[in-house]
Amino acid sequence: MIPEFWRTRSIQRISGTPAAVAVVDQRLLPFVIQTVTLQSSGDAIAALQQMIVRGAPLIGVAGAYGIALAAQEAPNDQHFWGYLTERAEQLTNARPTAINLAWGVERMMKELRQHSANAGHADINQVVATAWLLADAIADEDAATCNSIGLHGLPLIQEISKRKNGGVVNILTHCNAGRLACVAWGTATAPIYHAHQAGIAVHVWVDETRPRNQGARLTTWELAEAGIPHTLIVDNAGGHLMQHGLVDIVLVGSDRTTRSGDVCNKIGTYLKALAAHDNGIPFYAALPSSTFDWEISDGVMQIPIEERAADEVRCIEGVVDGAVGQAQITLPDTPMIFPRKSQ
Repeated sequence: MIPEFWRTRSIQRISGTPAAVAVVDQRLLPFVIQTVTLQSSGDAIAALQQMIVRGAPLIGVAGAYGIALAAQEAPNDQHFWGYLTERAEQLTNARPTAINLAWGVERMMKELRQHSANAGHADINQVVATAWLLADAIADEDAATCNSIGLHGLPLIQEISKRKNGGVVNILTHCNAGRLACVAWGTATAPIYHAHQAGIAVHVWVDETRPRNQGARLTTWELAEAGIPHTLIVDNAGGHLMQHGLVDIVLVGSDRTTRSGDVCNKIGTYLKALAAHDNGIPFYAALPSSTFDWEISDGVMQIPIEERAADEVRCIEGVVDGAVGQAQITLPDTPMIFPRKSQ
């Protein structure tokens, strides 16, 4: 039986001794709804690397839970902190681009050390219990923050609706910055959800987002679940729609944002921003404060860009012979390059 948490959250702690963490396996959506149980910090690292979980805010929360799992499995002796520090580094390096991962891991480590010091070097069992409570709090905080993003973004859609005398507001988004990319609500989709719940007529143009098709596979599934009108488009159609007055606003997410405001997001976002600018269409990046990297100012030169495996471009995932699988779309030795993010 699939736990019901997936209907409202993308990640959930499973209470018990030992505790575990359940996540929605995003590799299988929209064809199969399945959860994966993370029972160790190694499981959390694998979930990050294999994109079982993805999306900057969710990655940060998964990193926090990874530290709680590491604390739970660490030796109950003088090697505890050494083990935790080692696993923290491995978790941080699991995905390089989204700053939320380092933010979640570093916040956990800092607050656990502070708790231990304030409690007079509390025993390890206390530190483990605190780790779980702190990870839960970070998850709850992400859900509340995304809800707040939605409330702050709602007036942008309301104003367009008013200007169109209640007509349909056409919103273009890129990749998946919805509730699957966060604990709940999403970032770019949060204002859309709030507008829909407020009775505003909205329609979403969903970029397919090659090559992993997070828009086609995840965003369309989310919007269908919420009953929000949407249309899937190929990535290169966005500029055409803007030229013909069919886009009122562009809302995207962010994996890392510099202190100067440079936004790094899924590859292809830059082209949407240029098209929006050329056509006088408002373009907004929706993000929580955990996505800011205050240490850097130049997104092009200072943000590490993840290079993914060749098969992610040479193959496409879908239903093959009745099961989720890969179909090859090029010759096997075709050269490729796939930087996942752009500024």
